[in-house]
Amino acid sequence: MTLSGGFTGAAIVAGIAGWPVKHSRSPRIHNYWLQQYGIDGVYVPFALAPETAIEAIRMLPALGIRGMNVTVPNKEKAYKAMDEVDRWAERLKAVNTIVVRDGVLHGANTDAFGFLESLREAQPDWQADAGPVVILGAGGASRAIVAGLLDAGAPEIRIANRTPERSDAIRDEFGSLVRPVPWERRADALGDATLLVNTTSLGMEGQPALEIDLAKLPATSMVYDIVYVPLETPLLAAAQARGNPAVDGLGMLLHQARPGFREWFGTDPVVDQALRDHVLAAL
Repeated sequence: MTLSGGFTGAAIVAGIAGWPVKHSRSPRIHNYWLQQYGIDGVYVPFALAPETAIEAIRMLPALGIRGMNVTVPNKEKAYKAMDEVDRWAERLKAVNTIVVRDGVLHGANTDAFGFLESLREAQPDWQADAGPVVILGAGGASRAIVAGLLDAGAPEIRIANRTPERSDAIRDEFGSLVRPVPWERRADALGDATLLVNTTSLGMEGQPALEIDLAKLPATSMVYDIVYVPLETPLLAAAQARGNPAVDGLGMLLHQARPGFREWFGTDPVVDQALRDHVLAAL
């Protein structure tokens, strides 16, 4: 395998901007692909404080940087810095992927793409229009997933959040197919659901476990947890114990990285078990 890593003056430079950013797994993903495909490029972390984010991002063309991913808390700042945005970024008012073309900053949001692609990878026969979806949480990831599911044809999305005003805001933003559910009644919403998605931090390493009774969830329904540290959360363990198909959050992380890599480095990368193993080794 040809070792890549920006060893020539022609190296393509991309990276990720966040605050903090040292915890990001994105450099491990992209630099693995650069090495795998023998591309003269490098992907590096940029610690970018929110108060200087817009100004710094506007400098990317002058610095010769091909583009970057953007993570919290800079996604909304990045949206404001763009010259052009795709329909997902426009809808979510947040950018997680920046591409520089001929001095112009193009912004995209690939979170919905990553979520849907990881679902289809895990369950190729899954169909969004098969029935209602229950989503736990109402943050930025939840909004992206709601947008993706509605676009894919979900007939109803039930959102339960510990702060009900945030669920109401998503309903107001996305329309009547979104139905807020009181947090204390989250288990009651599972009766005819075809998919349950946890977008909260509950179950993440260092956080309390997500408490939900799955008794009413149909045995064929899929359970998805966007948390990937640990890879098997208490929610996924409970789902598997009762026979439900379970999908971990690592797939979303890996698939959302594909569009940016393709734009910056000219190769459509493959998400496979070798990549998963490579990323898991650092978790």
